[in-house]
Amino acid sequence: QVQLVESGGGFVQPGESLKLTCVQSGSPVQLYAMGWYRQTPGNKRELVATIGGIGIPKYAESVSGRFSISRDKAKKAVYLQMNNLKEEDTAVYYCNGLGLSQEFMYPAPGDYWGQGTQVTVSS
Repeated sequence: QVQLVESGGGFVQPGESLKLTCVQSGSPVQLYAMGWYRQTPGNKRELVATIGGIGIPKYAESVSGRFSISRDKAKKAVYLQMNNLKEEDTAVYYCNGLGLSQEFMYPAPGDYWGQGTQVTVSS
């Protein structure tokens, strides 16, 4: 079973930065893509950023220019650098993995999800 474990969430003020980390453990299933989604109460989970096999990232328009996704395949990790955070970025952030066998689905999310990490931006 693939496990995705997020870390790095927290409480920050507007304009500050945070870096989220997600590491894959458990089953050595190869992931074609890894990404970040977020969800607020009463709303659907939405894409923040994702990065596929060839390394070209995709971003939600609301975070483009402020957030940066990167991946270290050797460490089975994906990172989300979040700069100039805004109150509307407050959410639970989830790591997602898309298996190699589901490459055709990219950039849709895969079957593997982390437990989520809370990011709160408030003055």
